[in-house]
Amino acid sequence: MSVTTESAAQQTLHRVFGYEAFRGEQGAVIDHVVDGGDAVVLMPTGGGKSLCYQIPALVRPGTGVVISPLIALMQDQVDALRALGVRAGFMNSTQDFDERRSMEAQFLAGELDVLYLAPERLRLDSTLSLLARGEISVFAIDEAHCVAQWGHDFRPDYLALSVLGERWPGVPRIALTATATDATHQEITQRLGMPEARHFVASFDRPNIQYRIVGKSDPKKQLLTFLKEEHAGDAGIVYCLSRNSTEKTAEYLCRNGIEAVPYHAGLDASTRAAHQSRFLREEGLVVVATIAFGMGIDKPDVRFVAHLDLPKSVEGYYQETGRAGRDGAPSTAWMAYGLQDVVQQRKLIQGGEGDEAFRRRAASHLDSMLALCETVQCRRAQLLTYFGQEPGEQTCGNCDTCLSPPETWDGTVVAQKLLSTVVRLKRERNQKFGAGQIIDILLGRRTAKVIQFDHDQLSVFGIGEELAEAEWRGVVRQLLAQGLLAVEGEYGTLVLTEESGSVLGREREVLLRKEPKRPTTRSGGSGERKAKSAAAVADLPAEAVPVFEALRAWRGATAKELGLPAYVIFHDATLREIAALRPATLAELGGVSGLGEKKLATYGEGVLEVLAGLGDTAPDAAPEPQPQASAPKPEPRPEASPAPMPPARTPVQDADPEFGWDEEPPEFD
Repeated sequence: MSVTTESAAQQTLHRVFGYEAFRGEQGAVIDHVVDGGDAVVLMPTGGGKSLCYQIPALVRPGTGVVISPLIALMQDQVDALRALGVRAGFMNSTQDFDERRSMEAQFLAGELDVLYLAPERLRLDSTLSLLARGEISVFAIDEAHCVAQWGHDFRPDYLALSVLGERWPGVPRIALTATATDATHQEITQRLGMPEARHFVASFDRPNIQYRIVGKSDPKKQLLTFLKEEHAGDAGIVYCLSRNSTEKTAEYLCRNGIEAVPYHAGLDASTRAAHQSRFLREEGLVVVATIAFGMGIDKPDVRFVAHLDLPKSVEGYYQETGRAGRDGAPSTAWMAYGLQDVVQQRKLIQGGEGDEAFRRRAASHLDSMLALCETVQCRRAQLLTYFGQEPGEQTCGNCDTCLSPPETWDGTVVAQKLLSTVVRLKRERNQKFGAGQIIDILLGRRTAKVIQFDHDQLSVFGIGEELAEAEWRGVVRQLLAQGLLAVEGEYGTLVLTEESGSVLGREREVLLRKEPKRPTTRSGGSGERKAKSAAAVADLPAEAVPVFEALRAWRGATAKELGLPAYVIFHDATLREIAALRPATLAELGGVSGLGEKKLATYGEGVLEVLAGLGDTAPDAAPEPQPQASAPKPEPRPEASPAPMPPARTPVQDADPEFGWDEEPPEFD
């Protein structure tokens, strides 16, 4: 690595992005790619992956071509780069002929630093021909886990991206993802045709995220309590398995005073676009969504991600929870999880499409997810171990099992009672039933169904009265997680496994966990968060808080006038530093981290005016914010107006412009 090139990368980091030094592996990745090497980069969400290709695109001659999976987010990605003074553009099916022709001309004239493309566009000969006529500095393949056929976000079009190395062998390629096991890591390398790539693996740890999993009783009510007590006024994402559930949950939250909107593939394109736009531009909005929402979302101040249904895999869970706390401030990954989730996921695997190998792989993913839910150890340590990383400490101090360690108890006898009930039904009546009927038998309940089948005559009737129904459901859930019980058939009946015999034969002890008490402390402070945006003012001295709020009000007014998300103007972290330092000149303001030359020139005077208006002592109430009059306006983008419907698609056009999927993602009504 030459001193000149290293200096160019460092200068670009400071001049464009306003940072003094690279974080973690960023510097090594950038040096390698600038020198022309291929790279596979595994770095957690919020770890700064985008700089790893943006700086090489700016330092090397030509245009950096970024393969990005979601067309709907390209405009926001381009807006964020243009706000930094980077010449960025995109090409996709949302553009008309003239817009696309203009972008092609800019690329061929060398007037673009970065060009975003969807993977679907590389099926077009016209796109490949266009790229061949221009100068390309680097190919960046974002969300590279989409190439893994067994992955949670598989995209068939990613399989064709090996063509980049074949047609442009002299152009470095960088494949990036936040979520990959060792197996997926190797699959990325193989399928993209990058055998000589250097691998960079950063820590998967997100210490600012508190992981919590609670037993499901009344999930919507549990969610409401969680939001009102801990995240009042915060932006966040709630994931549900079905479209129907997303809409009902959003309605429930709205009825109870929390602004929320649904997002799923069944909504029309204009509604999805409007809801996504509101989420990116408004503060404190909650999106209730299926997995169709979130990939590529670059909103830094998402304070929580909640799951009301069990994710299918640890990879999916990590990817989704990773959308919280990208700014490094305290955030929560919260999930309500119950027996029905396990039964439902098992049924979906058994009844779904795919061959036996696919079902085995899906069952293995689910087993790992169940193990995470039922662990009595540190959840963060288990997550890191799953991704092949050795946790530095066995306890993190910021997950529910660390804050309120669960108790374990010898559940061998109750496990034998439950398994014996399954055996009696099969041997004596040749019957199989679900968890509800088996628990009724154990509790000695003479329900209509119990009487109908004479189950009150079984020798196991009433032998389980030492536990309540909720406790028995927990036993069933944990036996399923430990592989001592299985779900079978359309109706989710319970059956024994090969391992069940060792318990019935008294050869194996069964340890079960008691549900932990709700934790009372949070990262970055103690007690419940009562005030709005408490994470945003964390670590600020009291006298700087009103300054921060005044700056945030100015940022909101400026962003609204320009039709941009507030974080494109400045991140909260930048505003916190300004509030603490109170710079009086542009030179002093230029020393703030995250404030490059373009933003200093565009917004600097406006920031200084806000600070000057506060005087020596910050008032209790901030003055009425005035938007930055000199800020250049981007092309008009109505804040929440319906997006135009895309033209009729042919098999070779881009995927759905609001999704980037050729077909709807897997969702269940």
